[in-house]
Parts: sequence; C-alpha cells; structure tokens
Amino acid sequence: MTITTAPKPSLTQRLQGISGEMIKFGVVGLSGVAVNFVVFWICINGLGLASLRSNIAATLIAIATNYLGYRYWLYRDRDAASRKREITLFLLFSGIGMLIETGILGFSVYVLGLTTHPEQLAAKVVGLGAGTVFRFISYRTWVFKALPELTEPEPAVVTEAERLLTTEQPAYVEQRS
Repeated sequence: MTITTAPKPSLTQRLQGISGEMIKFGVVGLSGVAVNFVVFWICINGLGLASLRSNIAATLIAIATNYLGYRYWLYRDRDAASRKREITLFLLFSGIGMLIETGILGFSVYVLGLTTHPEQLAAKVVGLGAGTVFRFISYRTWVFKALPELTEPEPAVVTEAERLLTTEQPAYVEQRS
C-alpha cells in the first residue's frame, strides 16, 4: 500500500483562496463596525457615558452580532462539532480584540490627552483596525477551524480493496460443497 501526499499550494494560490474569505470577513466586520460606532456614539453623546465604558458596551454588542454573521454566513462550512468550544474561543479572542481596541483608546485619552469626541472617534478607528487584524487571524486559525480536506485514494488501492472484498468470504459463512 502506498501513501501519496498532494503537493502544497503555492503562496499565490493560498492568497487567492483567502481573498474571498477576507472579503466576507470584511462585510461581516463592517456591519459590526457600524453597530459598534452607532452604539458608541449613542453612549458617549446620548447617554453621557465615559469613552471607555461606551467603547466596551459598543464592542460587546458588536461581538454578538458578528458571531451570528461569522458562524452562519462566512464560516458556515467549517467544523461546528463543538459549539461550546467555538463560542468560548470566540468570546476569548473577541475579548482580547476588545482589550486591544480599548487600550489604544485609553492610551489616546489618558496619556495623549485626546479628549474631544472626534479625537476619541479617531482613536477608536485605530484601535478597531488593530483589533480586527488580531480577530481575523485568531478566528480563522482557532475558532472556526476548516474541515480537513479529503484526498482521493490511488486507483490501485481502490482496485485492490475491491478485489479483496469480492474474493474473500467472511469466516462465519459455511462453505458448501
């Protein structure tokens, strides 16, 4: 019996394969960004919450909406055998992304002294960009794992297996003379 391995795709082929995924990730992400910014703006202007609290509330709501888009649209063909594991990892990596975003916003407000709403919004954009790169890499690598690709067996192996199945009799069947 021989085992063959398929040649690995080139870097160009891998980048072409990931481009469609990146576009869909961007669509879901942009809808999450819209939710995030609308909630952030309402919290900071309408409710008068501090910028960090507003950011956390907005990001948590966006995380919930993004999960639905990622699970049921972008990564619907990925392994979903363990939803508990998937949701746990999604929340963990989303939380780290939120810390990246909030950390950049907090740094701009409390260290750089950028306290006007437009300045805070700009810092939020920078933080959101950094958090998005982290989330994309972690979601596709650990959260929404790709199903393993099935490889076609060699024709010789299939022929040999079929020959064995048709010529051998099970041990429990009595031979009649």
